[in-house]
Amino acid sequence: MGFLTESVDVACDAAGVPVSVRWRERVYRVAQEPVRWYERRAWWAEDARLPRDRGIGAVDQQMWRVQVRLSARSELLTLELVHTLDTGRWRLLAATSSTGVQVERCA
Repeated sequence: MGFLTESVDVACDAAGVPVSVRWRERVYRVAQEPVRWYERRAWWAEDARLPRDRGIGAVDQQMWRVQVRLSARSELLTLELVHTLDTGRWRLLAATSSTGVQVERCA
């Protein structure tokens, strides 16, 4: 069984960097430079067999940590996102307030 996560809509700039996140009917603007890294996903736990025609995007996924806010005066939230490259799907893994209080843990 995989992790339970929450789907989000992410708008990106021309370079593929997130600029806004739509989560629970609210649009959050990215307020700080996002951090990206790659992780190998456990495809063998999710798929019985990886089809031959699926490439590296089926194995690696982008992980993003973004700081967002609803308005210039609202509190910063840190969102941990995963972007599955071969499907284009974005999922929220966790949301933490600027005071360190975990707002949401989806995994």
